[in-house]
Amino acid sequence: MIDLHSHTNESDGSLAPSTLIEDAVRGGVTVLAITDHDTLAGYDLALDAAQAAGLELVCGIELSTKLRGHSTHLLGYFPAAGPLEEFRGWVRGQQQARRDRNIRLAARLRELGFDITLEEAEARGRGMTGRPHFAAILLEKGYVRDYRQAFDDYLDESARGYVYRQEPTFAEGVAVVRQAGGIASLAHPTRVHGDVAEMMPELCTAGLNAIEAYHSDHGPEETAYFVELAHRYGLLVTGGSDFHGETVKPGVKLGSGYQGNLRVPPDVMDHLRNGAVVGPNSGR
Repeated sequence: MIDLHSHTNESDGSLAPSTLIEDAVRGGVTVLAITDHDTLAGYDLALDAAQAAGLELVCGIELSTKLRGHSTHLLGYFPAAGPLEEFRGWVRGQQQARRDRNIRLAARLRELGFDITLEEAEARGRGMTGRPHFAAILLEKGYVRDYRQAFDDYLDESARGYVYRQEPTFAEGVAVVRQAGGIASLAHPTRVHGDVAEMMPELCTAGLNAIEAYHSDHGPEETAYFVELAHRYGLLVTGGSDFHGETVKPGVKLGSGYQGNLRVPPDVMDHLRNGAVVGPNSGR
């Protein structure tokens, strides 16, 4: 099995990098990408364990960007991962912007009457603290009934507790990934605000060269639609479970997605390794 979208506790996943590798091997995954949010730390920490286990580990990242005023996630893949020093430096800048947002988010939640501090959140998320860590505190302290309510009522872009984060534009994110020799893929396109098909000329002009057609959110019709869209615009196809662990996304399994709804075809990885364009029958 191939899974090109997973997270460790170096961002908002629940498993340590080495444990994620063990889980992947146990579940029959042979190719795995760790795509933590705005950091390569999970990949770095998992590399030795993956090599020892005979698992092909792909260097990846999930970047938070802004597209037409809305937060939009971009996956970056580096199949021939090198030092990537310039890219890593750029990512460190994004991490500082994340922390600045977290300071303001903690203050905003206290304004709303919640006993929550930045230190509590950072004890969970460490250097990559994000909104899911604040959601966990809201849940544990009984302020919300579940993660969904935490986001719907307080943390999503339209919610009362939301605070703006300085994020790169989608085009900037694509550019830094491509300049570092990577593949830039639109993450979970069903979550993008607006009509993805209508946006494609703009995204391709920015340099986008892949789209995540296979995802735990997608049924067969959505998958077929995004594969066709990839073919229409000459894009590579990527896919993965978006695994976070049982705490954040219960029911989503590495390699097989939600209730077995995910199967990433082997030729997807072949195309990524070769940098080839998806063909009319590829991945169908």
